[in-house]
Amino acid sequence: MISFSPTEEQQMIVSMAKQFANDEMRKIYRQCDESGEIPDTVIDTAWNMGFVSSGIPEDYGGPGGEHSAITGSLIAEELAWGDLSMALHILCPALFAYPILEMGTERQREKYLPLFGGERYKTATAALIEPRFGFDPHSLSTVVRPDGDEYVLNGGKCYVPMAAAADLFLIYAAENGNTQAFVVEKGATGLEVGEREKNMGIRALATYEIGLKDCRIPKENRLGGEKGCDYNRILNRSRVALSAMAVGVAKAALEYSRDYAKERVAFGEPIASRQGIAFMLAEMAIEIDATRLMTWEAAWKLDRNEDATKEASLVKAYADDMVMMATDRAVQILGGHGYVREHPVELWLRNGRGFVTFDGMAIV
Repeated sequence: MISFSPTEEQQMIVSMAKQFANDEMRKIYRQCDESGEIPDTVIDTAWNMGFVSSGIPEDYGGPGGEHSAITGSLIAEELAWGDLSMALHILCPALFAYPILEMGTERQREKYLPLFGGERYKTATAALIEPRFGFDPHSLSTVVRPDGDEYVLNGGKCYVPMAAAADLFLIYAAENGNTQAFVVEKGATGLEVGEREKNMGIRALATYEIGLKDCRIPKENRLGGEKGCDYNRILNRSRVALSAMAVGVAKAALEYSRDYAKERVAFGEPIASRQGIAFMLAEMAIEIDATRLMTWEAAWKLDRNEDATKEASLVKAYADDMVMMATDRAVQILGGHGYVREHPVELWLRNGRGFVTFDGMAIV
């Protein structure tokens, strides 16, 4: 039977993430969106709270906590409620570390995981999305071929978080029609990082296009070695993470528009008492709770090492629609005020619009 009763440790982590989001992220999210920059002090504080490193075993230099998709979902929701750009930045190293933890060879774990157990934020990332119409994560144009003791990668990626600063990349490429992941270190021959992308949303998160032109890496850099990795499980963990973040963004929009509707008086009464407004708020609350429960179900199956492809795919599709509905309704409820930067709902709408394109940009 499915049980979503949080453990004592999970309750503590969620409380910590919620307080950090409220006390640190909410104070600066607007200025970060305007400037396109996130203060290092905020990232370092979040890193020391262990949102990424907590699941790394003691044998590899981590605290030795449980690596759980449900716990990761709870953290992702609270951080995204604080601000989506900062949440994606804070959790970016997990894009590299978690697949290594779950599917890397012993040599890969020993080499890379200790890098994420220190007190300083370790910039690492992953590259999945490709700059082409009709992108399909199961049919990549980036390809890899063996050449002696090396692999050679060719192709291009976009929406790669923190690529300019990253020391480590996990690149997804098609190998004889099957998708696998490959570790590429900063400075590798043939790895080119382009200009920072100018996005409609997540403007405080630095994302880049990267090029791979006869990029050569040792054969030992194939994730999982000869047996490779379970790419579908990685995709499912990413879908769960993004769904949880969509819940966080939508929850922020609901709370703000609900409070506004209670305070905004028109024709002698709060607009929240108008049936049209009340029904919109109620539908937003229903859809957010439904998405959260679907996210937890998929995460629960992942934690049991069961195939969660159906659940993860369904909740990701549902969450993409839900967050757009909720953030758009928030703008509608505020009326003309919803369109100006004095209120944050326009920012959440811009961020919410991107979820349908964020494949592989977060993982639990």
